[in-house]
Amino acid sequence: MLDDLRIRRYRDTDARVTRSIFERAVRVTAAAHYAAEQLAAWVPDDPLGTVLDDWAARRAAVTTWVAELDDSVVGFTDLDVETGYLDMLFVDPDAGRRGVGSALISQVLDEARAVGLREVTVQASRTAQPVFERHGFVVVREQRVERRGVLIENAVMRMPLDASAG
Repeated sequence: MLDDLRIRRYRDTDARVTRSIFERAVRVTAAAHYAAEQLAAWVPDDPLGTVLDDWAARRAAVTTWVAELDDSVVGFTDLDVETGYLDMLFVDPDAGRRGVGSALISQVLDEARAVGLREVTVQASRTAQPVFERHGFVVVREQRVERRGVLIENAVMRMPLDASAG
């Protein structure tokens, strides 16, 4: 774990950096588990300006946190506190394998317990599945989702929570 890692709530000004982290994490980190065609379907080469407003709206629609290291955003995650669904967990490739993802998952689980959720669910990429498993998530089923006509494998996972432990 990184002593100088700080988790904070997402701000509107974080849209560009979190979108960049998402794109780099998919194109660089996930490349170990997915074919080039799958990566291109997951994150197409759209001009950033065309997707940034939608991206910011999606981040604002759920509870989103960012991880900062040396005053730079290095990762982010989210949680829909109504449904318990964690949609995004991405870490900049330059900060990978240093505990950032684990710290973000811990933040999500703490929040989920605090609001009384019974479980947290996620559709984890092959890349993210091991970190979720280390935190107690279990695979419910393997699946293929279609993005721009290309099938991408992931796993539906869940983490049962003791709501009274909040």
